[in-house]
Amino acid sequence: MADKRAKRIAKFIKPLRVKPGTSVDLRDFDPRYKAGMKKRDGVGLLETGVSLLAEYQARLAAQDTHGVLFCLQALDAGGKDGTIRHVMSGVNPQGVRVSSFKVPSAEELDHDYLWRYARRLPARGEIAIFNRSHYEEVLVVRVHPELLERQRLPESALGAGVWARRYREINNWERHLTDNGFTVVKIFLNLSKEEQRTRFLKRIDLPEKNWKFSAADVRERRYWDDYQGAFSEMLSATSTPWAPWYVVPADRKWFARICAAAVLAHALIKIDPRYPVVGEEVHRELMAARLDLEAEAPEGEPADPYAARHRT
Repeated sequence: MADKRAKRIAKFIKPLRVKPGTSVDLRDFDPRYKAGMKKRDGVGLLETGVSLLAEYQARLAAQDTHGVLFCLQALDAGGKDGTIRHVMSGVNPQGVRVSSFKVPSAEELDHDYLWRYARRLPARGEIAIFNRSHYEEVLVVRVHPELLERQRLPESALGAGVWARRYREINNWERHLTDNGFTVVKIFLNLSKEEQRTRFLKRIDLPEKNWKFSAADVRERRYWDDYQGAFSEMLSATSTPWAPWYVVPADRKWFARICAAAVLAHALIKIDPRYPVVGEEVHRELMAARLDLEAEAPEGEPADPYAARHRT
């Protein structure tokens, strides 16, 4: 059953995977793609995905050997917050940590550009979610060169080769993580310009969504073409065999969430974490404890009410 489930998920997400070594043009990815699926069917599929994630997250935490870094990138209104809220709705909050990266602080600017991201990496047994990630350093920083100037880099670290070098450094950093037992899962929520416009209008028109809107979002929208180029080059340069990118169609939120759940579930299934098996000595201690607990049962009550309940 597990093998069949894994194969179905792998087949479903295959069209979303950016094949390492290929040249990406985002215009080749349809933000409205839905794999022939209907929204009414999506509810059950998302529930299945959430249940699967809960099962494997419990194993991941119990085994305490591997960790997962889940990176979400998108333009404004791309659906990052909603994806996290829905996809992770069934997991144990103790085993998940979400980090949102805003404008870097003065302390963060005093370190190398990966420093603040490294501080929020998962521990073994954890899933860490980056709501925006280290890829901001080759996206927003590239579109707005003045941000690169704020990082106070030496002259030798600037110049025409800065982006190629950062791609290499990020790839090497992620390879280091995967070599040490930390799986890197990367999703780009691919939103169309028209859908972004519609979502912005909704944030303006609905009072309960006003807090999510900023005039800066509209100003940033003017750089749409620059961002599309930066995303395309980033996906081409940093989708690697050890940490591939998945381009998720984001115009339909319900489908994007199903895809995100499937990609993360696929990563956990590949890890295949297992519950620890105790040794003989610990097993003997458990059996001795069981006998002690059964001896404490009130007269007339089953010695093991848990076992009795599960027999009926």
